[in-house]
Amino acid sequence: MPLHYEVHGPAEGEAVLLSSGLGGSAGFWLPQLAALIGAGHRVIAYDQRGTGRSPADLQADYAIADMARDLIEILDATSTARCHLVGHALGGLVGLQLALDAPSRVASLVLVNAWSKPNPHSARCFDARLALLGACGPRAYVEAQPIFLYPAAWCAAHAQRVADEVEHALAHFPGEANMRARIGALRAFDVDARLVEIAAPALVAAATDDVLVPWTCSQRLAEGLPHASLECVPHGGHAHSVTEAELFNRSLLAFLARVGAPGVPA
Repeated sequence: MPLHYEVHGPAEGEAVLLSSGLGGSAGFWLPQLAALIGAGHRVIAYDQRGTGRSPADLQADYAIADMARDLIEILDATSTARCHLVGHALGGLVGLQLALDAPSRVASLVLVNAWSKPNPHSARCFDARLALLGACGPRAYVEAQPIFLYPAAWCAAHAQRVADEVEHALAHFPGEANMRARIGALRAFDVDARLVEIAAPALVAAATDDVLVPWTCSQRLAEGLPHASLECVPHGGHAHSVTEAELFNRSLLAFLARVGAPGVPA
């Protein structure tokens, strides 16, 4: 079944492809959409295979390389020769893989709380989440999700929004088998030794209070990628593109303005 994707903004704008994290939904990027369109970008967002409006039964050995091939399918379907790839967590891994597998398709990378190799802290978090899923089911799994995504104070201040997100996630839960396949894919990902091969300019964005992915993983990305800059914010959690959207958007647009070629679609 074809992947669900959306194209927004002017047809002549430089292409920005948005790739979400573990949830996989295009809707994750709503806080960035208006800012990107307002800056003249053609924005492509999609629901990842096996999530949301892109239903599929994923094989147990599903890999980040499979997800990168899905991106090539979307780029071809939208007649996009190259794009600026903005990826959150798992979406950042997909961007790194695409830059290795099809470098001509990637004009730049924006990697948000992403990583290049496994780390023991994130592994412990995923072990706990999978244990919840297996022992208690999807409800417990999605109820725990905001704990890993957002700072505690933000969750408390936006309690109704968080509750609504939990209900939405439960209603659109992709199934235990798909979730285990997706977590297995990100846990197996390791391109640390190949970072030097990625020539695309990169913005590496991190929040130092991320409880799921240590900010030092972003530091490692910035050190290993040949043309990368690291921007850390002190607060915002794993999803700081949501909780600190205005600050993140300013940084994102400034980077795209630096690396883009005005008037020339990516």
